Amino acid sequence: FSTGFWVQVLLEKYLFQRPLSRVRQRLALEGLSVSQGTLTGGLQRLGELIQPLVVRILERSRQATHWQMDETRWLVFAEVEGKEGHQWWLWVVVTADTCVYLLDPSRSAEVPRNHLGEGAEGIISADRFSAYKTLGASLRIAFCWSHIRRDFVRLRDGYVRLRGWADAWVHRINELFGKNQQRLTLQGQVEAFARADQDLRAAVTAMAQTWERQLTDPWLPPVARKALESLRTHWPGATLFVDHPQIPMDNNEAERALRNPVVGRKNYYGSGAVWSGQLSALLFTLFQTYLRNQLDPQQFLLAYFDACAHHRGQPPENLDQWLPWNLS
Repeated sequence: FSTGFWVQVLLEKYLFQRPLSRVRQRLALEGLSVSQGTLTGGLQRLGELIQPLVVRILERSRQATHWQMDETRWLVFAEVEGKEGHQWWLWVVVTADTCVYLLDPSRSAEVPRNHLGEGAEGIISADRFSAYKTLGASLRIAFCWSHIRRDFVRLRDGYVRLRGWADAWVHRINELFGKNQQRLTLQGQVEAFARADQDLRAAVTAMAQTWERQLTDPWLPPVARKALESLRTHWPGATLFVDHPQIPMDNNEAERALRNPVVGRKNYYGSGAVWSGQLSALLFTLFQTYLRNQLDPQQFLLAYFDACAHHRGQPPENLDQWLPWNLS
């Protein structure tokens, strides 16, 4: 088969999330009958060519100082010693120019800790999942305001007597998003940015005074108290964006990065073996990182596989020139 054939197979499965069975059906309509074993063997071989590139992408990810992280379940239909059931976890780590996917049987803090390595310092944008809170003092967690906002939306929609109270909190949070966005649009305009920054800080201070005052109310309903206590607990991380304008208020980018693999999970249920799950994480990383750098993954893979073919079926010697931040 040509390099173009294999590029199309990779795009169909790992970018457009179509099961290989459907890819084979489409090829059959074109008059080409390809066995499942042929595609499986080819994918295993291609994974060996792609892995060195992905290793460089992982290294680049570790060098960042801000990471956006999230995780979702991923099924791996294989028996693994020490692992009960087939539910694994697909983690995503987004930086300015990388989008890394990690497949692991565990949802523990060891996964992000192992990825970032010893001595990592910086800020992680994440939800309030407990694993992120145990990574050490050198890694601060910027908690997602979209998740905090959902607490009050659920109270507004689920409790008639709390509708006005919860809606006021949703309004305060919306206002905070607006003031921060206004501040960001004024970066580079020193005086205007300073005024917007002061306005934002005043709103943050007023919000803190509000939850402090409301928590002293003995008649506050338990569900409302629980939401405010969570806000109080996560307040230092939730307000990191104030002193660090480059840190987003939400973790939506990481959540969006999981949508494409989730489509695959719905279409082909996960992975039938550990190696195929690991290959999925490799290809997700490759495609989404190159797309994040405004590069055409199809044109890239055609050129890269052509270079591999001219190098006796091995990855090119100078991998640096194939990394997305070194390409136009």
